[in-house]
Amino acid sequence: MSSPWLSAPVPDRPTAWRDLLDAAHDGSDDPDRPTGIRSLVEESWRRARARAVDPDSLPGAIDLGESELRDYRAAHPLASTLPVIHRLLIRHTFDARLIIAVGDQFGRLLWIDGDRELRRQAEGMAFIEGANWSEDVAGTSAPGTALALDHGIQIRGAEHYNRIVHPWSCTAVPVHDPASGRIIGVIDITGGDAAVEPATLPLLQATVAAVEAELHVQRLDALAGASRRSESSSARSAPPSAVARDPQLHVLGRETGLLEVDGRELELSARHAELLALIAWHPAGVRAEALAAAVYGRDDAVMTLRAEMVRLRRALERAGFAGLVPLSRPYRLPVRLDLDAHRVLAFLDRGAHRVALGHYAGEVLPGSRAPGIESMRAEVASRLRESMLADATADTLLDYARTDVAALDLEVWTTALKLLPAASPRRTAVVTRIEAIERELGH
Repeated sequence: MSSPWLSAPVPDRPTAWRDLLDAAHDGSDDPDRPTGIRSLVEESWRRARARAVDPDSLPGAIDLGESELRDYRAAHPLASTLPVIHRLLIRHTFDARLIIAVGDQFGRLLWIDGDRELRRQAEGMAFIEGANWSEDVAGTSAPGTALALDHGIQIRGAEHYNRIVHPWSCTAVPVHDPASGRIIGVIDITGGDAAVEPATLPLLQATVAAVEAELHVQRLDALAGASRRSESSSARSAPPSAVARDPQLHVLGRETGLLEVDGRELELSARHAELLALIAWHPAGVRAEALAAAVYGRDDAVMTLRAEMVRLRRALERAGFAGLVPLSRPYRLPVRLDLDAHRVLAFLDRGAHRVALGHYAGEVLPGSRAPGIESMRAEVASRLRESMLADATADTLLDYARTDVAALDLEVWTTALKLLPAASPRRTAVVTRIEAIERELGH
């Protein structure tokens, strides 16, 4: 017996199947009338009709404005799992020309990534970030119906309640909070027939399982971190830990560095942040003379460098991070240190522009005048800008345009305007912004 959650197979005569769906779509509410349509689809249509959902209007109502969307996404529990989602799905979606959408428990789409051209086409049915695709608003669709039924589901073509969405197919699975069991969101794959292949639903279910496992691990880490922070100050004199399971250094958009190790944090001075960032930037190692030049602008400042390295070692040891003390000749780290700037570049290399932008908190140590940091800052900013201009969708490019590094970048704003559909209501605001930039720059 075939699963009721999988999309109905297309018969030898697809036009006959479409006619059958259209007839059922326009038919009466008689529950005894045989239609050949999956019962859960018909039940979803009845719910949509009962709520007076218009099957011919644009389906995705915009629930979250741009600034509200940014704040809401930053606080949403699924934000921290985006790397897991994209690691498991991004290659599949790009190879198969599909779109990934991540929504909240109310059916509002928060993040969309995947095939660039397909994302542009999807804007025509308001399948955009901030839009509400719940059953109450859009009728039958994979993300909305998956949330309504609390189950993974596929919706093919004309099974959608809204006729505008009939050219599309989708698979979606709800995500649950592993602690409470409540629904916190949904992950969706949208596109053509490839979006409802039999293997797509198991793929999404496996991805959701990985996301829920990641949330569980994060919760345990947070609880362990809270427990450690509540311990007495005597814990600070305990023997230094062997090494961090997942050490991370945050230098984007910060004047100082933030070192995170197994739930513990250490605020680094600006100079120590420069040193660790530069050594992490060169994982194969960097000679003392080269590091001195990168920090102080002089390769003869080796003695000054060595004195600062002694202070850095003491700071790390006092905080219990002795396993991260740099080795010398050449200077290098004993373990891999996850630098947030490297993470942004890695997402760009994989084509995950939306995720890369989400991890870009600002320029690398913006207050630093160390030559090596200035070079790092310029490289990250340049590669981000080039990738955004070359491959980003209109939504992603507009989010990038509103960052500090691109606020006055005329090329970025004009490119975003070209990418927006002719009927997009956002064009007016973008044109106004372009005119303001031109006045400010004296064009």
